[in-house]
Amino acid sequence: MKKSNDASTQNIYCLDGRVPLLKAIPFGLQHVLAMFVANIAPIMIVAGVGNLTADQKAMLIQNVMFIAGLGTLVQLYPLWKVGAKLPIVMGISFTFVTILSYVTVTYGYAAAVGCTIVGGIIEGTLGLFAKYWRRIITPVVSACVVTTIGFSLLSVGATSFGGGSGAADFGSAQNLILGTVTLISCILFNIFAKSFFKQLSVLFGLVVGYVLAIFMDKVDFSALADTQIISVPRILPFMPEFNISAIIAVTVIFLVSATETIGDISALSISALKRDATDKEFSGGLACDGFLSSVSGLFGGMPITSFSQNVGLVAMTKVVNRFTIMMGALIMILCGLFPVVGGLFATLPEAVLGGCTIMMFGSIVVSGIQMIIRAGLTEKNTMIVVLSLSIGIGFTQVNGLFSIFPEMVQELLQSNCVAIAFVVALILNLVLPEHMGNKQKKEEIAAESEQETESEEKVETTK
Repeated sequence: MKKSNDASTQNIYCLDGRVPLLKAIPFGLQHVLAMFVANIAPIMIVAGVGNLTADQKAMLIQNVMFIAGLGTLVQLYPLWKVGAKLPIVMGISFTFVTILSYVTVTYGYAAAVGCTIVGGIIEGTLGLFAKYWRRIITPVVSACVVTTIGFSLLSVGATSFGGGSGAADFGSAQNLILGTVTLISCILFNIFAKSFFKQLSVLFGLVVGYVLAIFMDKVDFSALADTQIISVPRILPFMPEFNISAIIAVTVIFLVSATETIGDISALSISALKRDATDKEFSGGLACDGFLSSVSGLFGGMPITSFSQNVGLVAMTKVVNRFTIMMGALIMILCGLFPVVGGLFATLPEAVLGGCTIMMFGSIVVSGIQMIIRAGLTEKNTMIVVLSLSIGIGFTQVNGLFSIFPEMVQELLQSNCVAIAFVVALILNLVLPEHMGNKQKKEEIAAESEQETESEEKVETTK
């Protein structure tokens, strides 16, 4: 797409170029609202099992938003070789929740922080050398990872739609009404809005849902009473502890997270930029994931990674402008510096968020399917897709299937369908012959050609 030095709203569809500030802010805000609850939920879960105090949890939320904003800035505008220079929004992934909860319960939260710092350095270093090993991750392998990510997030969206995991009123009429109204608002806005305003459908749905939730008395403002107006994020609120067993286990999940990031970058490039991602973009994106996760650990936080929710949002709206998404990064940093702002965003009901994310997560599935088609439905690729999705998604839906393994391995396998799908796809891609079934097809084509030739000869003879 054509770059422009003049500020123009049409530049929202261009990677570079300036957008009028008052137009850019709503698009950036849309990204923040789409990821806010999902970004703080993992840290709340792990902090909960670690029996951290309310003040410690509030401090971690503040730090997490600050680091997520900082990481997003680095992805948009790289430092050295760290950053993809793509419209990637960073946040805490649910991928780490299970293993870090186990580490926290077993070794303490300080050990979880130590794992985050070490694992991040390992992933970041691997990212810098991605061009030497990424060749084994072919387009069909990336497509399987993206499709699996999309399917795995559908249940997350549905859970939010019902009111959020563990909610006392989960599945209540109020939650279902909020989710439905939000979803319908997004759809109607997208249908009837004109020009670039169409791409603000998620923000519109969130606003409508939020206002309705206030009238339905579903928004709790009481938590804002004791929230500080301004506060500087604290470095090393927990002195890290380094347990080798915990570090090995968490590093494995860092590798799983790296495959998700590869899938996210592939989906984003193909669906929004209409091209394949480059080695430099993959390398910078992975390096940012890793090294910024280590920085997150220094602030007591969990690993941060490319946020699939926002990949779905980009795929749906086609808004890829880095300046525009930078507005979202700055808003996240403000949430870290002004906890009251983050606290206000945190009052957004889960059901409202669910009404929007259902559509976004579906967009990731569609992007994955498009990538599969783009990779080519050869017999080899079809076999890879069939088995990786069947085993990755199917096996993790059956409790107890991995009961013969140690508890930590069970936790890793049962909660990581993306990891299993990736491993299956990668192994099949390496061991299956490149031209499986082609000999038989060639023989069939030759036989058909011979029959056609004989038919033509008969016709000529008759004439």
